[in-house]
Order: sequence, then C-alpha cells, then structure tokens
Amino acid sequence: MFLRLSKLSYTYPNSDQPIFQDLNWDLEGPGFFSLFGFSGVGKSTLAKIASGDITGYTGHRTTSDSATLLYSHNNERIPGWQTVSEHIAQVTPPQKARLCREIAERFSITANMDRRFARLSMGQKNRVNVLRYILQDFDLLIGDEILANVDEPTRNLILFEIKKLFPDKTFLYISHNALEVVKFSKIIFVLPQTPDGIVTKVLTMPGLDEHAGGETDPRNVERMVFSLLKMAGSGEA
Repeated sequence: MFLRLSKLSYTYPNSDQPIFQDLNWDLEGPGFFSLFGFSGVGKSTLAKIASGDITGYTGHRTTSDSATLLYSHNNERIPGWQTVSEHIAQVTPPQKARLCREIAERFSITANMDRRFARLSMGQKNRVNVLRYILQDFDLLIGDEILANVDEPTRNLILFEIKKLFPDKTFLYISHNALEVVKFSKIIFVLPQTPDGIVTKVLTMPGLDEHAGGETDPRNVERMVFSLLKMAGSGEA
C-alpha cells in the first residue's frame, strides 16, 4: 500500500499560523515504519490527516485503491459495561478468533480477558487496545504512543510479535522513545523542530529493522540514536 501527502498545509482552528506548509510525504509499505519528533511538532496531527481523521487541510492526500487506514492512540477506552473478552469478541472478525487467543497469550493479557476494562492498569489497557486493532482488517495501522505505560521487555516482545505475525501489513509507529524507534523501524520519518514552529519537510533515516533473535552492535545503536535526536532538533539530515 502507499500513502502520499502532496503540498500539504494545515492550520489548527483558532490559530493564525500553520503547523504544516507545503509538506510532501510518501509512505510505501509493507513494513514497520516510525514517525519521530519532539513534543509539539505535529506528529499526531500528521497521523490523523494521513488516516483521514482530520480534514480541513489544503493539498492532496492519495492512498492505494480501497486501502483501509486505521489510527489508534494510547488513551482509547472500551465500554465499561463489557469485559475485555466480550468486547474483543464483538469487534474481532470470526475467522480471527484463534489468532486472537494466540496473541492474547503472547501479549500476557489472557488472565485479564474476563475483567472489565476499568479494572486494568494503564499498561494492560494499552495492550488490550493493541490487540483489538491488529485483529482488524487494515492496510496501514498507525499506532500513536500505543505502548505507553507498558514495561520495556513487554514492549519489545509485542513489537517483535507484530513484525513476525504481520509481515505483509504496514505499520506507522509514533513514539518518543528514540532507542525503540531506531531498533525496530525500517525507515524513520522525522518531523524537525523549527524556529517558527512551521514544518515544511519530512526527513528520513534508515532504522535497524530489528527482528527477534537479531544482534545489534550497541555502539551503532548509540550513534543512530544520537543522529536521530540531532535530526529532530536541528532539521539537519
């Protein structure tokens, strides 16, 4: 699948200054990609424009024919009157019931399936939310800080599992964790911080695209994290 934003300009309601101006961005899958930048540069806004959740921009948004794009964020909730298993069963395509059970086990949430969502910790809630989204039929899934409040070993396990189980899907992962972004991404898209707060370009750098069992030189990872942070702060590729 592909996504293209051309000559994109967008201004927040009640603002006199655009957040994006004449921005061009192409994303072509499949694969695991990331969108990185410091707080306030517009990552979530760009993701919502890409998914179709925000309109009112100028420019053009083009996607593959009949492509399904989903946007998920870390503050989503499920109905409080349902247990996790009741809700998951309601939103999961019947043919994926077995896959649902397998992923729930791998994500260590099987023990929580018969509990109500409000009774879960923030990390458990976010794991449930990831589960219900990856079981849907989609071409591109945008995950906006979807693993916030999940401990690092479990985050790593979940990202490895997503890449292993869905190699033909396209993921765009938004995270403030530079190390995580470097390790798992095929390509990292960077929204640079600018003096005037207007983003006019998307920078790119390759990630390590790490898979389970892979070994990476820690010194190389450190260099890449440094380069990514410099790029995000200075706008220099």
